[in-house]
Amino acid sequence: MKIQNIAGLCLKGGRKDNFYFCLLEDFQDNGRLFLKSLLRVQEEDDVIHGDEAIRKWIDKYSIQDMVIDFPLSSPACKNCKLDCDGRHSCRDSAVSDVTKKIDELLKVDNEVRGKDPKAYERERNLDDEIDYSRDVINEKTDHHILSRPFKRRLRKGYLPYWNRPIDFYIWTKYYDQLLKMFNISYDSFGNTSLMLYFRLDYLKRHFPLNFSLYEANVYIFMVELLRAKVLRKRDLEDFLDIESGADARFRIIEAVEKKFSIFIYESDKETLVKFPHAFQSFVLALVGWLHQHNQSLDIPEWARPNQSHFLIPKV
Repeated sequence: MKIQNIAGLCLKGGRKDNFYFCLLEDFQDNGRLFLKSLLRVQEEDDVIHGDEAIRKWIDKYSIQDMVIDFPLSSPACKNCKLDCDGRHSCRDSAVSDVTKKIDELLKVDNEVRGKDPKAYERERNLDDEIDYSRDVINEKTDHHILSRPFKRRLRKGYLPYWNRPIDFYIWTKYYDQLLKMFNISYDSFGNTSLMLYFRLDYLKRHFPLNFSLYEANVYIFMVELLRAKVLRKRDLEDFLDIESGADARFRIIEAVEKKFSIFIYESDKETLVKFPHAFQSFVLALVGWLHQHNQSLDIPEWARPNQSHFLIPKV
């Protein structure tokens, strides 16, 4: 029987947070998917250090793919040795390609505004109204007319020492949705500690040669699950709430379990509900499983997918 394992590991958070290594086991011959293990990564363990534990589990379970929520590539400025002429005159195509696309988006939007300023402002004002009956999820972020928040984001510019091309691509697809549903925006290094950055660099040097590491974002997957009607808006509205977050995670797990026919032991389900990091590691592993089944969005070359190895699932 052909079995393939996929792991998910949420690395975001503080030093003393509970980190969990989630392992999904895919029995490909009969289409059965199991949550095999939820292993806690303990930072202060007298027996084995957390970093060594991760490598040990990779070897033990013959894992070839793992998905994390951490940047796998660097901004263009980090390794650049050129004399810097500023971001608007940057000679690195990773920066200039994105800058041109931002300029083009703003140019076209201004042309739309110039043709009928009153109609433009009416639609912009309508977009700002709080109306939960509108289907925000199916709106295209880069569709003209641009929303006020997205236009402000573009005017702030693309920072080559902070952003990666994948950031701009995600902005064009999810900026308004992430802002309206979760009150967050995506930035590669917006919630990244220097210690974890160097820790991951250390870990990567100890992974097996045939090991593939991918990057994903939990909130983007939540948006896609909502678009596919696997989740309801209420699930996402409660997701970040301190009091109702556990109930929301339970409802999301139940919906995902049914949608993808995943077998989850009750004890593991309790852990997923109780610990947000365990839940997020589970979601990341599920993104990796979808990728193994060719259910990932094709990201254009200008966004440098071969550098970030970013996965956007198709549900």
